[in-house]
Amino acid sequence: MPRRLKPRSNVIDLVLDFLARLLVQFQSPALAFLIGGMLLAAARSKLEIPDAIYKFCVFMLLMRIGLEGGLEIREAELVDMLLPAILAMVIGCGIVLLGRVVLAALPGVKVEDALATAGLFGAVSASTLAAAMVMLEEQEVFYEAWVPALYPFMDVPALIVAIVLANVYFAKKENGARTKVRIWPIVRDSLRGSALSALLLGLALGLFTHPQIVYEGFYDPLFRGLLSVLMLIMGMEAYTRLNELRKVAHWYAVYAAAAPLAHGLIAFGLGYVAHILTGFSPGGVVLLAVMAGSSSDISGPPTLRAGIPSANPSAYVGSSTSVGTPIAIAVGIPLYIALAQAVFGL
Repeated sequence: MPRRLKPRSNVIDLVLDFLARLLVQFQSPALAFLIGGMLLAAARSKLEIPDAIYKFCVFMLLMRIGLEGGLEIREAELVDMLLPAILAMVIGCGIVLLGRVVLAALPGVKVEDALATAGLFGAVSASTLAAAMVMLEEQEVFYEAWVPALYPFMDVPALIVAIVLANVYFAKKENGARTKVRIWPIVRDSLRGSALSALLLGLALGLFTHPQIVYEGFYDPLFRGLLSVLMLIMGMEAYTRLNELRKVAHWYAVYAAAAPLAHGLIAFGLGYVAHILTGFSPGGVVLLAVMAGSSSDISGPPTLRAGIPSANPSAYVGSSTSVGTPIAIAVGIPLYIALAQAVFGL
């Protein structure tokens, strides 16, 4: 009898160990500021942080991520980046296609709203990515510094696929036949967005110049402090956006709650395959999952507003900001780190 109970005991020990690891992740300062912002908004606090400060924080975070990624890419073997970059593109496009099938099939959901929502969830949140990087550093989990540079490989294809599918849908609806959709204007508008512009600028400076002094003396020391301000702002906005979400079909709330974790776990599995094939680091697997589980809060909304003007912003921005982003940060990041620690034996 004792021998039969032993495997069960091992399973219980593994589950308890995983839950203990997960609990530790919730003690991160980034999560504390996010929850604090939500509590302030719920208490109807009159605290206001100017939009200019929000934009400055986002710019600084993306520049820091870009500079670090560019410096690391210059020293890295580009072959090591190939498979993760391909996976990032596949994941971004796959999330949009999956959202098109699942969300548009639900009652009360319009196709254009479904595509805009799926596009936003397929794109990447810079703030969520930055929060994950800080939490990995706190837990001393290694990741290749070029991994955040996978951001545009997932972000841009997701937005392009969503807009192209929407245009094809409208063309079929109006003319009964497919018409040509110009891809380059969509790519150009995506790359010109404030988020990708800052990230790509940082990457270029890190690759082709020697910005180490500026990086170490200015951008890196401010990274954590600015992230805490950004998390506070996002927490306040997330609670405020709940009113917008109530105006549309409740299926958006269900999708926004389930999609971040589903997308992140799929990406975690694909990242694990890359780990086996190429030695992709555990931290890299976590960041890939975080990017997949996030939803764009900077570049996505204006791009989709321009590309799918008939879509309802209350649906895709409301579901992303009020539900998707808090779950991606408060639940997703701790979950993937704890899962990596259990799977990789960290």
